[in-house]
Amino acid sequence: MPKINAAALPFVARGGYPPPYDKAVAGRSRKRLGDEVGLTQFGVNLTKLPPGVASSVRHWHENQDEFVFVIEGELTLLEDDSETLLRPGDAAGFKAGVANGHQLVNRTSSDTIYLEIGARTPRERVHFSDVDLVATADEGVVHYSRRDGNPL
Repeated sequence: MPKINAAALPFVARGGYPPPYDKAVAGRSRKRLGDEVGLTQFGVNLTKLPPGVASSVRHWHENQDEFVFVIEGELTLLEDDSETLLRPGDAAGFKAGVANGHQLVNRTSSDTIYLEIGARTPRERVHFSDVDLVATADEGVVHYSRRDGNPL
């Protein structure tokens, strides 16, 4: 089994959202641990959020489960009707198909480090709760549109 020296891997900042939605995650960076060993069925990332940065735009997935585990710092989990503090040792999971948008935000003055694990299905549709945005993925190619299907 390949061993990963996670400490030696750099945190890499890579957004993905189209403007202006990319601003919410500006500063987020990841060590793509699963990619390091060639995993294809699910992703495993060690993610760093500086103060004031979000993990994503608040969203939910039709086909992909997600799981997070806080290692260092504190995050605020925002969902449709609640906010929950997550501290080291806390975990949260988001089942595919549950239309409750989620987002993690670092509201502290220190970096937060957490592990994120998510399914990698060939096709996916992601709904964004607070903005007129939908992402569709087909074999890894992601397209963004408005909720009515029109281009951005």
